[in-house]
Amino acid sequence: MSTSMTLLSEVAQRYPDAISFASGRPYAGFFDLDAIHRYMETFRRHLLCRLGGDEAAVRSVILQYGRTKGIIHDLIAEHLRIDEGIEADPESIVVTVGCQEALQLTLTALRAGPEDAVLAVAPTYVGVLGAAQLADMDLLTVRDSPEGIDLDDLRAVTTRAKARGLRPRALYLVPDFANPSGVSMSRTTRERVLRIAEEQDLLILEDNPYGFFGSGEPGPPTLKAMDRSEQVVLLGSFAKTGIPGARVGYAVAGQPVRVPGGPPRLLADGLAALKSMVTVNTSPIAQAVIGGKLLEHGYSLRAANAREICVYQRNLQLMRDGLAAHFQGAPEVSWNSPAGGFFLLLDVPFDADDDMLDISASQYGVLWTPLHHFYADSLPRRRLRLSFSHLEPAEMAEGLDRLAAFVRAGSAP
Repeated sequence: MSTSMTLLSEVAQRYPDAISFASGRPYAGFFDLDAIHRYMETFRRHLLCRLGGDEAAVRSVILQYGRTKGIIHDLIAEHLRIDEGIEADPESIVVTVGCQEALQLTLTALRAGPEDAVLAVAPTYVGVLGAAQLADMDLLTVRDSPEGIDLDDLRAVTTRAKARGLRPRALYLVPDFANPSGVSMSRTTRERVLRIAEEQDLLILEDNPYGFFGSGEPGPPTLKAMDRSEQVVLLGSFAKTGIPGARVGYAVAGQPVRVPGGPPRLLADGLAALKSMVTVNTSPIAQAVIGGKLLEHGYSLRAANAREICVYQRNLQLMRDGLAAHFQGAPEVSWNSPAGGFFLLLDVPFDADDDMLDISASQYGVLWTPLHHFYADSLPRRRLRLSFSHLEPAEMAEGLDRLAAFVRAGSAP
């Protein structure tokens, strides 16, 4: 993961005038520094009411070292109930420094020995590749499919792993507009995944940063909302739906865990114990900002992101239209067409590796992400990821012109 992220950052720094389809940043056109102060004040008033008007106590909660599990866990629980139909005990929620920490803590907590492994669909978010490496956990890849996962391969990979003496502990999934593919799972596929996870004694680590950014048509519920047997740990983030600079995420981990010589405890308590040795607590000031945004919008980030959803849907349509205009009649170039999210995939007739990215940036002024970074084997693929989330229409049009010139040159005999 670090190599991938470092490479993309270095290329962007070397070619600052290049138009980037590489970064999965949220749209910045609605960023408002004044809103930060307003959110802080909204949360302060909320806390003052909750603490019986004790100003000193309010100052201590926001400005002192904070509770390891977080200070907005109750607000997150209400947000999940309103936006996702998820009934979560606030004590099962650990507020983390972004979703990446939630993922890292969860894998670290699940690893009891060298035989433990985590599964992920290939290609997958680079963060899980890095988190598995840091947790010293084998990462086993499952084939993808138009439905987001090959369920027969999931069973086969799990069976083979157990035969080798491994213990698959969890399956990492992004069921809605996955990174990098943009694919979403149908309700039927989600139901089957939950059944297989229960049969195979797997936890599902559900990461859902893009679920709100669809076309507006009701999509299937999250795996966590469908979970009836505590198979799902929900990994959440406010980077895309809240404020990325706040770096606030969370894990919903209400699973009971056996403790030798003692009563069972929540997995969330184990994550908090680990967190106390890593980051101690998540910035209460950052949590207060996110808490204020939740309060200001009646706990609904779906409602709070109405303008952003329109931008992302507009950009997705512009990307589709632009690719069709440039590559209509070019059978060697194709792309998928997700219904939302931040990303889609482009197939090209050459290895879209790091060397080609450098040529694209230096000679054509356009950036994209080589897909091999989303695979554990890092072998070059004739496929690349395009992000459309953060661009203005004029930038996207110019970027697609540059991209088309690069692809045509790379396709030439």
